[in-house]
Amino acid sequence: MAILVLAEHDNRTLHPATLNAVAAAQRIGGDVHLLVAGHGAGAVAGAAARVSGVARVLHADAPQLADALAENLAAQVLAVAGRYGHILAPATATGKNVLPRVAATLDVAQISEIVAVLDADTFQRPIYAGNALATVRSADAVKVATVRMTAFDPVAPEGGHASVESIPAAADAGLSRFVSRETTRLERPELTSARIVVSGGRGLGSGGNFAELLEPLADKLGAALGASRAAVDAGYVPNDYQIGQTGKIVAPQLYIAVGISGAIQHLAGMKDAKVIVAINKDPEAPIFSVADYGLVGDLFTLVPELVAALG
Repeated sequence: MAILVLAEHDNRTLHPATLNAVAAAQRIGGDVHLLVAGHGAGAVAGAAARVSGVARVLHADAPQLADALAENLAAQVLAVAGRYGHILAPATATGKNVLPRVAATLDVAQISEIVAVLDADTFQRPIYAGNALATVRSADAVKVATVRMTAFDPVAPEGGHASVESIPAAADAGLSRFVSRETTRLERPELTSARIVVSGGRGLGSGGNFAELLEPLADKLGAALGASRAAVDAGYVPNDYQIGQTGKIVAPQLYIAVGISGAIQHLAGMKDAKVIVAINKDPEAPIFSVADYGLVGDLFTLVPELVAALG
């Protein structure tokens, strides 16, 4: 049977996480269909049709789908679920909100945050804060799974020639309503898709030091800014910056950890980075156990020197 992937979007652009979910679907084998559910999202449906490896795009358009309310979006997925043997979504806030509702209604188990596809029934997912991998085999007729984006290289956003099929929109469930949305506009790259991430911890001492030391380094490298949970809890930076088990999962080409001790909670969110550089005054800090390169010393001296060396 074909595989359905729930597309992540804002009614204007297709979120890059969708490309990672499509990559996971391709590992399963079979035709990959993308569901674009929104309002005024014709441009998104067109972009979805151009994604490499997508055979068909299902486009549902209605006002009740505009804000990705979980109840309405889950109802839309369920309206077409009978066609599919697998239903996937990126493990974003939206995917984690929608797919458990789909799985519960279908009376199947959800498989959360898969990081590998062994065959059509068998997957791997991290457990114990990423310190172990569990191999999970599902006997359910429909496999419902969220995909950890960092585990799958995204497919090409161009090169596909999928057909676009308009489908009826599911009725408004009437269980929730959209009130407001507050978004943080960043001049830097988005954290989960950035190629370089500069991240700070409690060792920076204050939000002022965070801005004074790390922002120039991030600007030099064209990097996104992240933080440990300790830095967020201390009020140095907003929650949007948090990387870790209870924050965002990242896997950039380069991750620079400044003043971060390396608690398990944080390592779970960044240890898949291709190259990890750690700066910490404690030579016994756990972060050095996963770092490819380590600088032991005072970050208040080393970071400005690094910025100066970058020119």
